[in-house]
Amino acid sequence: MKKEWRLKSADDKKSLELAATLGIPAAVARVLSGRGIVTGDIAERFLFPSLSSLYDPFILKGMQAAVDRVLRAHITVEKICIYGDYDVDGISGTALLVSFLRQVGCNCSYFIPNRFDDGYGLSKGAIERIIDEGATLIISVDCGITSVNEAAFCRQAGVDLIIIDHHVPGDIVPEAAAVVNPLQPDCSYPFKSLAGVGVAFNLLIALRSSMRSARLFSTGDEPDLRNWLDLVALGTIADVVPLVDQNRIYVSYGLKRLENSFRPGITSLKKVAGIKDTVSCGQVGFRLAPRLNAAGRIESAVPGVELLLGTSMDECSLIAEELDSANAERQAIERAIFEQAVAMIEGDGAYPSRRSIVLASPDWHQGVVGIVASRLVERYHRPTILIAIDDQGYAKGSGRSIPGFHLLEALEPCRPYLERFGGHRYAAGVGLNAVNIDRFSESFEAEACRIITDADLVPLLDIDAVVSPAELDLDFTTELSRLEPFGAGNPEPVLMMRGVTVVERRVVGDGHLKLRVTAGGIAFSAIAFRQADCVTDGVLDIAFYPECNIWNNTTTLQLRIKGIRKAEN
Repeated sequence: MKKEWRLKSADDKKSLELAATLGIPAAVARVLSGRGIVTGDIAERFLFPSLSSLYDPFILKGMQAAVDRVLRAHITVEKICIYGDYDVDGISGTALLVSFLRQVGCNCSYFIPNRFDDGYGLSKGAIERIIDEGATLIISVDCGITSVNEAAFCRQAGVDLIIIDHHVPGDIVPEAAAVVNPLQPDCSYPFKSLAGVGVAFNLLIALRSSMRSARLFSTGDEPDLRNWLDLVALGTIADVVPLVDQNRIYVSYGLKRLENSFRPGITSLKKVAGIKDTVSCGQVGFRLAPRLNAAGRIESAVPGVELLLGTSMDECSLIAEELDSANAERQAIERAIFEQAVAMIEGDGAYPSRRSIVLASPDWHQGVVGIVASRLVERYHRPTILIAIDDQGYAKGSGRSIPGFHLLEALEPCRPYLERFGGHRYAAGVGLNAVNIDRFSESFEAEACRIITDADLVPLLDIDAVVSPAELDLDFTTELSRLEPFGAGNPEPVLMMRGVTVVERRVVGDGHLKLRVTAGGIAFSAIAFRQADCVTDGVLDIAFYPECNIWNNTTTLQLRIKGIRKAEN
């Protein structure tokens, strides 16, 4: 869809002061200023994330109680079971807790629910199986904050439950041995956007500190928590939480650990994903995470945990190959559903008059509809919910949204047609009887019509700063790269250059444009991925990210174009 370009506002005076203070290019300072980073101290912490800037984990409400209970289980050699979610955040959080607790001498197992048999989060049936296997302490990770009834069942069964979660609590917080979640009421932890694995890592920091104080480590046995930051980075990036503050620290250090991981499972996963050297957020999000997620979407997420916990390179290589195959299967299923959904949208004549998209089919795979919903939002820029219907007539759907439309809040008026729903602003899940799908669809469309304006239906291309041709060189790209890692909350900067002329154009690869452009008497090489149909005649404005392109041991500047339009004054 054609995007509206929106230039972020930045204080020019403060930008110049910031550039002088830090010794960085003025354009880089303008990017920082547009993101609210306007003082030298804040910029220093942002550009140079440090583990010394991590907050005290005991600030988290419930942390002391959680640590005390785990310590008791450690001393009495109780059986602990980690109950994780089946996405990458839950998988990595489970592997994090299991590997650490085993290393410090705890008797620890794990359980990952099957999304098709057990459903999302804690379930009574799963808890009963865990109890039958002898566990007396269950620690949930990346789930549990809304499991009020399941927590009550644990109490009745005489099993303690510690909830480690980051999702929004309901009206009632479950009664458990401990609840650790920065979003729960009266929690004073200053950063509220941790992933589940990030909350779990805080438990490790607090637990190690308490074990050190209790003199439970022999000389040389104290674990180095930096060794678990690769798992923290995996889950944090995959869960698309903002890469600022504490998450920025975790990911900055964690990416380095992923590059040089000692885990056979990480090494094997990188190999099947085609990652050889440095590891970026994009590679985690689009290569590593989908493979870890694939098995859980198709069948069971257990192989993902086994991969991250594995110690045998041969066994991990086999698991990684299985996950790679599962990911290929997932991609094929996703493509088929996407094509069917597009045909349904464009075949019924309702688009584009409708402001939402709700589609259902008994032929769709429950584990993949959320991914396809994301692709449809990218294509049509409308809140989208795709629903898979099972043989018993029960329907499970997954939705994604656009800026300006709070998906979870919009589902509240649809409650009469839903048996369950949950999620947040941009993603949510629903469960309902298939006979109510049409009524739910109309109710949801009514909310979309009430809330979404015409302007909301036009996607935006946010421009961080306007730059002159003279500002662009390899040194500038190096300075701009100091803003990495890029991701949610800290997206890759988009720069704009005015008065550009295309002097050479050719189509390469799968519909990509390879360009030679000039502006201000300076020539630049540029690439525009999947934009072969773009008009490049006349004087243009271009939106781009400057990067170093290495070819035949030669490094040159290349502009990766994100948008092209006719020049505007």
